[in-house]
Amino acid sequence: MTDEFLQAAIAEARKGLATGGIPIGSVLVIDGKIVGRGHNQRVQKGSAVLHAEMDCFENAGRIKAADYKRATLYSTLSPCDMCSGTALLYGIPKVIVGENKTFQGPEDYVRSRGVDVQVVNNQECIKMMEDFIADKPELWNEDIGE
Repeated sequence: MTDEFLQAAIAEARKGLATGGIPIGSVLVIDGKIVGRGHNQRVQKGSAVLHAEMDCFENAGRIKAADYKRATLYSTLSPCDMCSGTALLYGIPKVIVGENKTFQGPEDYVRSRGVDVQVVNNQECIKMMEDFIADKPELWNEDIGE
């Protein structure tokens, strides 16, 4: 079964790749509706922090704390420490991860804080990142702080 929200995150990742960036996408869903979407824009905007999830949060705008508590964050790739921390800060109870084969963030820690983290091992997400990492390893290493 195809998850429409993961597909929306994949579309964001493809948008990032098409504009010269890293193919990672994210959407924030509350009550079955996408309220924010984003893609990694570190390259495009010369940003230190615009990972896909951070772009998604920024594009969602101000959201009430009670609304975050009903949200699900979708990301094509396992969220890093920064993005996971933001999800924890806002009390987001569920994170759906497209893949964690090419990169794994602090999933166990996020789970230990009560968040339902589900990794779906989506083949499209895996291939997109494997292809990107093989093609631009220096850009990928910069993005993950190596």
